[in-house]
Amino acid sequence: MGVVAAVPLPWRQHFDAWLAQDMHGEMSYLERQADKRRDLSLVMEDVRSVLILAMNYYVAADSNDDPSRGRISRYAWGGDYHGLMKERLGALMAYIRNEEPKADGLYYADTGPVMEKTWGAHSALGWMGKHSNLICREQGSWFFIGVLLLNCELDYDAAEKNYCGSCTRCLGACPTGAIVSPYVVDARLCISYLTIELKGIMPRHLRSLTGKRIFGCDDCQEVCPWNRFAVSTEERTFLPRAGSRMPELAECAAITAEEFDVRFLDSPIRRVQRDGFVRNVVVALGNSHRPDAVPALAGAMSDASALVRGHAAWALGQIDIPEARVELEKARDVETDPWVSEEIRLACTPRVAK
Repeated sequence: MGVVAAVPLPWRQHFDAWLAQDMHGEMSYLERQADKRRDLSLVMEDVRSVLILAMNYYVAADSNDDPSRGRISRYAWGGDYHGLMKERLGALMAYIRNEEPKADGLYYADTGPVMEKTWGAHSALGWMGKHSNLICREQGSWFFIGVLLLNCELDYDAAEKNYCGSCTRCLGACPTGAIVSPYVVDARLCISYLTIELKGIMPRHLRSLTGKRIFGCDDCQEVCPWNRFAVSTEERTFLPRAGSRMPELAECAAITAEEFDVRFLDSPIRRVQRDGFVRNVVVALGNSHRPDAVPALAGAMSDASALVRGHAAWALGQIDIPEARVELEKARDVETDPWVSEEIRLACTPRVAK
């Protein structure tokens, strides 16, 4: 936990410059709520203090090298953290009110207009890494962050020092070059954004760079030297669930909306909804370049969602074998959506040898 005074937002100029360059992509809520994010008194008029609380979700596990299975960000292997953290924050608020009846506050777990990581980096909890994640010396960066705003004065932390030094491993590890400079992430390039926040069409030039990542990306955290201090969580809610760590891509490509809701009940993965999830899955199947992925992609070409069909067409083009071309030609004869038809046309276009 860190405790800081509710002063004007630290790194405000950094935040404003990031928004001005449209690096938030389609996350319009960040711009819409920008004033509140800059000034906590617009969130809670009599705010005096900010408590920043971290909850470890790290689970040690071997890397997933099976090309037939997708990769899911570590934070989504278990149950949804929002409800659990809000419950714990609520219990803490109740305790504070019991100790100090005049105390009042608001609390958020990644759900309010509060810059959690920025406030955390202003406290003794940790510092902002060059990948823009909060790093704690004792545990690394594998934790969720909640905040509690209070109307009372407290004893405040001195900010933790920045211990990144000259290390730039996270910048070099980013598959899409989304960390455009230290402490600056262009969300429009980030795989977590592309597979979670982006609701529509994934840019063609970035699809092949997502690999088999179907929900989020941990590469910048995996290479961070400070994460060698990570210890496995004792919170059972965050332990991996069946089907949420290394799911079979071919199976996921055929998942129905009902099956999706049941399988990912109380999971962060539900955020992308069924069509967004299957979009990510078919892109991963294309990136596998495996001939045995063709049947699953052929099935996806008949999906009710144009978003799925268009990305499946691209994926078949990546596999580029006669069986894949046959499926594309069959789909071309019956497709009615203009964007999907264009994806089919591009997938059928012979590649130019370099």
